[in-house]
Amino acid sequence: EEGLCVYKSLSILAVCMSVMQSGTQMVKLKSGTKGLVRLFYLDEHRTCIRWRPSRKSEKAKIVIDSIYKVTEGRQSEIFHRHAEGNFDPSCCFTIYHGNHMELLDLITSNPEEARTWITGLKYLMAGISDEDSLAKRQRTHDHWVKQTFEEADKNGDGLLNIEEIHQLMHKLNVNLPRRKVRQMFQEADTDENQGTLNFEEFSVFYKMMSLRRDLYLLLLSYSDKKDHLTVEELAQFLKVEQKMNNVTPEYCLDIIQKFEVSEENKKQNVLGIEGFTNFMRSPACDIFNPLHCEVHQDMDQPLCNYFIASSHNTYLTGDQLLSQSRVEMYARVLQDGCRCIEVDCWDGPDGEPVVHHGYTLTSKILFRDVAETINKYAFIKNEFPVILSIENHCSIQQQKKIAQYMKEIFGDKLDLSSVVAGDSRQLPSPQNLKGKILVKGKKLPCSLGADAEEGEVSDEDSADEIEDDCKLKPCYSNGATERQVESFIRTKLESLIKESQIRDKEDPDSFTVRALLKATHGGLNVNLKQNLDIKEGGKKSHSRSLMGNFGKHKVSKMRNSVCCSSSDSILKTLGIRLAHRRRTVKLCRALSDLVVYTNSVAAQDIVDDGSTGNVLSFSETRAHQAVQQKAEQFMLYNQKQLTRVYPSAYRIDSSNFNPLPYWNVGCQLVALNYQSEGRVMQLNEAKFRVNGNCGYVLKPQQMCKGTFNPYSADPLPASPKKQLILKIISGQQLPKPPDSMLGDRGEIIDPFVEVEIIGLPVDCCKDQTRVVDDNGFNPVWEETLTFTVHMPEIALVRFLVWDHDPIGRDFVGQRTLAFSSLVPGYRHVSPFHCIHIINKQLIGLRGLFNKNPKHSSAETSGHCVRKRSIGDRILRRTASAPAKGRKKSKMGYLEATEIKDSASEPTDLKDKEGVVRRTSRSLQARPASMPVDKYLLVGLPCPADETAQDAKGKENTSGKILPKLLLV
Repeated sequence: EEGLCVYKSLSILAVCMSVMQSGTQMVKLKSGTKGLVRLFYLDEHRTCIRWRPSRKSEKAKIVIDSIYKVTEGRQSEIFHRHAEGNFDPSCCFTIYHGNHMELLDLITSNPEEARTWITGLKYLMAGISDEDSLAKRQRTHDHWVKQTFEEADKNGDGLLNIEEIHQLMHKLNVNLPRRKVRQMFQEADTDENQGTLNFEEFSVFYKMMSLRRDLYLLLLSYSDKKDHLTVEELAQFLKVEQKMNNVTPEYCLDIIQKFEVSEENKKQNVLGIEGFTNFMRSPACDIFNPLHCEVHQDMDQPLCNYFIASSHNTYLTGDQLLSQSRVEMYARVLQDGCRCIEVDCWDGPDGEPVVHHGYTLTSKILFRDVAETINKYAFIKNEFPVILSIENHCSIQQQKKIAQYMKEIFGDKLDLSSVVAGDSRQLPSPQNLKGKILVKGKKLPCSLGADAEEGEVSDEDSADEIEDDCKLKPCYSNGATERQVESFIRTKLESLIKESQIRDKEDPDSFTVRALLKATHGGLNVNLKQNLDIKEGGKKSHSRSLMGNFGKHKVSKMRNSVCCSSSDSILKTLGIRLAHRRRTVKLCRALSDLVVYTNSVAAQDIVDDGSTGNVLSFSETRAHQAVQQKAEQFMLYNQKQLTRVYPSAYRIDSSNFNPLPYWNVGCQLVALNYQSEGRVMQLNEAKFRVNGNCGYVLKPQQMCKGTFNPYSADPLPASPKKQLILKIISGQQLPKPPDSMLGDRGEIIDPFVEVEIIGLPVDCCKDQTRVVDDNGFNPVWEETLTFTVHMPEIALVRFLVWDHDPIGRDFVGQRTLAFSSLVPGYRHVSPFHCIHIINKQLIGLRGLFNKNPKHSSAETSGHCVRKRSIGDRILRRTASAPAKGRKKSKMGYLEATEIKDSASEPTDLKDKEGVVRRTSRSLQARPASMPVDKYLLVGLPCPADETAQDAKGKENTSGKILPKLLLV
């Protein structure tokens, strides 16, 4: 019976896949419209859903990997808005996808079609998430190669001629001489149909083009010039270069069986160049320490000794004015490792408290739904405690409802009576609080009697309240309607979004308090007025003067001059009045009693009054002042209490501030907008990935006891420094910049690599390789970058690939990792290739460095290739195109301001972020590295000699060894 059941389920899934790939006509429901009829279908590779007709053409798709969940029936907001549609719930379903929880609401013509799609999508989601990493990468690569072939086959005859191949080479960022392309074409063209390549022949051609010269040379150096590695030679490579311990013959045999593509090589137990390439580009050779994928730090110290992953306005999917509030955002951030989430509570209709961003037009969700979602997802990925930052704006009656819901839904998770802190003057540890939910909020003062059911508490530190003069409360009796106001604001936000897309993704301005009038509530108010009766010229002039104020951080002055003097009259014109802050609010006993170890206290001067369990809240502007004026006192305070830093109210676009200054003084709860992608969230992800992504990372010992000045030129004189030595070797299949105006038709990129160290101010610096001209497919840099790091425990290492342009640079890709998570040996930086890292005390890192194509990894395909076609000719037919042995003529990224100031700062220069950009390795003066093929003339480097040299470098030091890197 079990066998019959399995067979039946498989046949059902096969029918689902067939129906989905054939396509189904469904109604796509959209806000403000009656719905659009479209044909939805699953692509042949089962990786994405597409629909037609669509103006977006290629972009009209949803990748299966991006789907968060599929819900049945009429559960989404849009379905509720279309109540008059009277749709059959059994024909309705919603797909939640993307980082911002976008919704696709669909209606089928009958329940059977809806059931087919729901079943099929859930199967695909489960299958992809459970799939082995290597198998998934290979499947993705195979699909990508097939798709590339089909797109290059313009006439659809299943064959590619030489001209189609040349066009494809340009699209793939390859600039090889036509004679080399023709040579590879002829070698791959082995069937009777001469002059064209079918898919199998194209796969062989693609392998020839993709073979890695640098990896082939590495293989030769350990194989005694043979084109394969034996078990013993592979073991020697793993021990000497990869610094692996306990390498057994069984482990090496397993590598050969898993990664080798030639059956002949598998039988002989040897690893050829294709298998070696597959292994070197697999997760086994990633730069990230696999031990850090699990919790490995001491979790028995007080809460204040940990950095805690924290979210701001968790419920929002986008900006702070108009975006949707969704309970799914709580599920997403909790599963992403966030442990401190924010819940803004307001009075709702029918006595039901709601969650939304007050004094704005964001949508509302029920508090009860939020609590149920938190309860469901809080401890799925890890059991360490979750902190609920409750921002209470409710009446006493609805506060009691909030307390009631939390008790009913969270149950024993709120019971902290059994938690023992050990020392009553210390906070409990994450280990002792496992499975618990802490409520961060206001607590009634001890001066009130125990029988008092309510009392007054300060409202001065409410982390999400908009500044006094910028709170908007609509009243439509004598002015603009809500629709008009929303239209004005939406127009403004769209211009902000467009501007942010044009801005450099690494623009340092995005880490300050958005030095833009356009990003303030006051600015929006001004803009609303100007849209009505002020000419464009006047707007530009006004913006410039106010931007000047903001750029100088004159926040309070600007607030007074802009909001107070002009906003009031403008808002009256639009029928909007300002709400005034209440200095105190009433708090009910039931809600107060739920607060135990996380009592929110008003922002004030940093003092040590001996009490525990307080959480001091700062806006980023106030925290910035505290860091600048009292860094050491701030650090001492954070050794006993928790501090939360949240974004300025002016960040209406949900941009993020630079968290480094606050981490550097030990602030635990640095709250960021998780819904906003970009540099800051990449830094946050790298920081918390170091301890199994559990949301808790132990602070360095120096931050937990004693103190130091993080702004000092030598903050820790007693601690040994580390040296990071990175040898950037090569890249592979770097895509064209994502925002390239010409897309695939654009010029072949001229890539260079920038490495940035991010940590204490003294450690913050950047360095970069030279530019390789016209090669995005397989560039070779062979260049070493060296960095000295005073506090490696908190340092982050950021790898970036740029496309050099005569008038600037274009962002290609990045990866950010914690310094402590780097491992030694030849390593790839995914989604980049190989980097060699060596760590001398001063820890060193040499590396190879490569990047995958936009849509997939670039492993070689599984089809067999004749050894004669690869091994014998690889050195003369490689696509690596080693950089020319000449000094670099192009100037990488050195800003004019840096060049101008070089006289006063001869050694190091600071960019707009205050980050040192080293000039001792000037691009103009830096000699070009030796072309790889010269190794064949002067002899390959001896691994034994290199090891001896490394040992000599470590003679008087105590640091660990780090890797050699390959860019993927």
